[in-house]
Amino acid sequence: MQKLPTYKRLSSWPFRPGSKLPALLSIRWSGQIGDGIFQSALASFVLFSPERQPNAVAAALAFAVVLLPYTLVGPYAGVFLDRFSRKKIVQIANFIRAIDLLAIVLLIKGGHTGIPLTLLVLIAFGINRLILAGLSAGLPLVVSKDDLISANAMAVTGGSIGVVIGGGIGIGLKKIFDHSSKSDISDSRVLFFAIACYLVAAFATRRFSHKQIGPAEHEITKKIQGWRELQHGFNILKIHPDALRGIAATAIQRGGLTSLLLSGLLLERNTFNPPNNPDAGLSAFAFALAVAGVGIGIGSLMTPLFIGYFGRHRWIRLMMSAPTPVLLVFALYQKEWVLITAAFFVGMCGQAVKVTNDALVQSQIADEYRGRVFAFYDVATNSMIVSGAVIAALILPTSGKSIILPIFVCAVYLLTSLVLLRSGKFFIARPVQ
Repeated sequence: MQKLPTYKRLSSWPFRPGSKLPALLSIRWSGQIGDGIFQSALASFVLFSPERQPNAVAAALAFAVVLLPYTLVGPYAGVFLDRFSRKKIVQIANFIRAIDLLAIVLLIKGGHTGIPLTLLVLIAFGINRLILAGLSAGLPLVVSKDDLISANAMAVTGGSIGVVIGGGIGIGLKKIFDHSSKSDISDSRVLFFAIACYLVAAFATRRFSHKQIGPAEHEITKKIQGWRELQHGFNILKIHPDALRGIAATAIQRGGLTSLLLSGLLLERNTFNPPNNPDAGLSAFAFALAVAGVGIGIGSLMTPLFIGYFGRHRWIRLMMSAPTPVLLVFALYQKEWVLITAAFFVGMCGQAVKVTNDALVQSQIADEYRGRVFAFYDVATNSMIVSGAVIAALILPTSGKSIILPIFVCAVYLLTSLVLLRSGKFFIARPVQ
């Protein structure tokens, strides 16, 4: 086995004179603030309305609606990202997303929760994953390899914090609008602020030239083959087994996080707060998410500092198992402050895993294949998130109280760290070119 490398230079400040990283971050962050506003309005309408008391199955279905679309379109999205201007794809996708939300505004204003709303939400979140995959694939083209960890920490974490901030903005706006209109009207008005964020993201893409975030001219022209291209991305990852194992670990971490998120949602909605006061449940859940957002920020900030000491592989392995003690406490003592503490640590460690593995994948995969690899990455992650939601729905009661679920997640995290990421298998199999 090769000696694990160190990455001391990867903690450097990623901004250079003339860097296009600020332009890429402005696209990502403005869009994800819009995502937070959109998600808060959607959660308020579907899960926290006075006339709707969700159970675990309803909450899991909501998560599936959010995440399944990219699992279906991902194979084709990845291929488009490796064939056509990523700048144009991101720009057009943001405009389409804004138009899609206008249609959702009309349905929510009328109180409709049927198939039309579900389909439009599927489209919105499918487009969102396409945009994020395109920006992730283009990131290595605007920073040096030595700056990937820091740049990913800023891009991914700033985006995650942007979602939390957007959620807070959405909840604040809803409380303001509730004074002058009924709940459904308030939710529809909030969505106009998400639309504005998407338009800002669309216009921000004008700071890039046509092929500045890829793909290069010589990488284009092959026939689009959809799912075969996704398999091609998987075959490329088999040449880099550490990146493949890292993707699997990240997907598993996100699946466990989703299970815990459903537990927290139901506990705040139906146990820690009066079920007949959904606004209190929504505010408490938003606070727990905000604390998790702080953990996410800390996880990203500390990652570049510790990578130089531990190396990418050992750091991922350590962060995969680190939240297990607090999960055991949460399993045995399900109080609100324990839930919030668990949200902080799981968010912090999960983000450390995600940021490090994103840079690991970006540094090893050639740009001409990076779109397909990140499409596979997103499909794998979203599939595991949906699986986590389904598992939670099968285990959790309507109250959200369960000893089994946090213990199950804890055991999965430990097994992933000790087996999938064991040092005998999880290392760079060949030098990075």
